[in-house]
Amino acid sequence: MSTYVNEKLKKFNNDIKDKRIAIIGMGVSNKPLIDYFYNHGAKVTAFDNRDKEKIDSDIIAKLDNYNMNYYFGENSLEHLIGFDYIFRAPSCRPDTPEIVKEVERGAILTSEIEKVLELAPCKVVGVTGSDGKTTTTTLIYKILEANGYHCFLGGNIGTPLFTEIENMKPEDIVVLELSSFQLMNMKISPQIAVVTNIAPNHLNVHKDYQEYIDSKKNIFLHQNEQGLLVINKDNEITKEFYKEVKGKVRFFSSREILDDGVIFDRNDNIIKVCEDGVRKHFVKKENMKLRGVHNCENACAAISATLELCKEDITRKTIENFPGVEHRIEYIRTIDGVEWYNDSIGTSPSRTIAGLNSFDEKIVLIAGGYDKHLDYEPIAKPILQNVSKLILVGQTSEKIQNAVLEEEKKEGKSIPIYRCNTLEETIQKAKEVAIEGEVVLFSPASASFDMFKNFEDRGNKFKELVNRIW
Repeated sequence: MSTYVNEKLKKFNNDIKDKRIAIIGMGVSNKPLIDYFYNHGAKVTAFDNRDKEKIDSDIIAKLDNYNMNYYFGENSLEHLIGFDYIFRAPSCRPDTPEIVKEVERGAILTSEIEKVLELAPCKVVGVTGSDGKTTTTTLIYKILEANGYHCFLGGNIGTPLFTEIENMKPEDIVVLELSSFQLMNMKISPQIAVVTNIAPNHLNVHKDYQEYIDSKKNIFLHQNEQGLLVINKDNEITKEFYKEVKGKVRFFSSREILDDGVIFDRNDNIIKVCEDGVRKHFVKKENMKLRGVHNCENACAAISATLELCKEDITRKTIENFPGVEHRIEYIRTIDGVEWYNDSIGTSPSRTIAGLNSFDEKIVLIAGGYDKHLDYEPIAKPILQNVSKLILVGQTSEKIQNAVLEEEKKEGKSIPIYRCNTLEETIQKAKEVAIEGEVVLFSPASASFDMFKNFEDRGNKFKELVNRIW
C-alpha cells in the first residue's frame, strides 16, 4: 500500500532550507512556526511590537535555545531587512511601511493560514462574516465529522494547522474560520467559501468600512469555476457578491422564500432546502438546541456548504443535537426563576441585537466595553423592545445610554438604566433588579479590551461570578 506524499509541501520544505524567514507576531498562530522552520533548516528572525517582558517566556526560551535572532518593541520592524519570506500575524497589517519596503525588495509576504490554503492537499471550507462565523464553522465541522470525514478545524479557532499539513490526505477536509485580518492581502481562496453576513466591525483597525468588506471578499475572489460560494441573501452587502463569483453560488435566507438555496421559513419555523421551486423540509426550529433566528441562519449556511458532501439524515441529527459554542448565548444557570446567559461574543451591536432577538422573555441586559468606534444607534430600538432593565459598564456605556435615551424620546417610553464601574457590580445589580420569568443576558455589544484579554476571558469571568451567586 503506497503512502501519500504531498509534493507541494515537499517542494516548500526543500525551498525554505537556508532561507531567511521573518515571523512577525509571537501569538498563537505563529508560535508553531518557530519549531517547524528550525527543523527544516530555515534561518528565522522573530519580531513583535510588544516589549520583551510581555512575550510568553516559553517563546523567549525557545528562540534562545534555537539561537534565533529576535527584535521586540515598538520599533522592531526597523530590522526587517534582507528576508526571503515574511510570515505576518493576523494583527499585523500587510501595508505596514517596513513590510511594503521589504516586499518591494523581493521578499514573499504570506501567513500561516495562507500557506495552509496553498499546501493542503484536500478540500478546504472557509467561513467568514461579521457575526455567526464561529458557530457556522463549528457546525460545518461537526456535520462533516458525523458524515465520516476526517477533518481539521482551524483558522481563527482551534489550533494553528500549518504544522498539521503533513498529516493531511487528499480525502480529508479542512474547515477554517477566517477573520478580516487573516483575509487581508490573501491571494488564494478555499474551494467552498461561506460569508455569513457583513456589518461594520473592527473599524478601529481597518482604514474604513470598504477595506473591511474588501478583506472579506478575498474568501471567494480567487476561487475557480469549481468553487462554491455560500452567501446571505438578506444582507445588503453579501447579496451583491454573486456578481464577482467565478464558480457556483448558493444563497441562504430567513426573510425570502427562495426557489433555489436554503431558507429558514419564519411562517412555520422550518429550515428548507429549495431546488427549482421545490422546498423540502429539513430541520424544525423546535427540534434544535440552538436558540434564535440568527442560529437558524447559521444552520442554513452550514447546510448550504455541506449539501453535496453529506447525507441528509446525518446532517439533520447533527444540527438538532448541536448545543452551540461557548460564550454564544450560553446558558449558565437559573437563580430564583431567572435564567442567566453568557453572550460575551457580543462584541458589536449587530451581535447583541441577534442575542436580544433570541428570547421571548423580557431581558435584563448587561452591556458595554471597549470602544471600537461603532455606531450604537441601531441597537437602541431592539433594547427598548426587548429589555426591561439596562445595566451598563465600560467605555461604551455613555454611547449606548445616549442612543437609548434618543430612542426613548421618539418612542415615548423608557426603561431603567444603571451605570456600573465593574463587572461584579453589574451582576449584583442584575440580581437585585431581575424578576422571576426574566432572562439576564450578558451581551456587551462591545469589545473586551478595556478590562479583559479577549471575549473568552470576559465570558469566563462572568460565568465564574454568576456561579458564585447563592
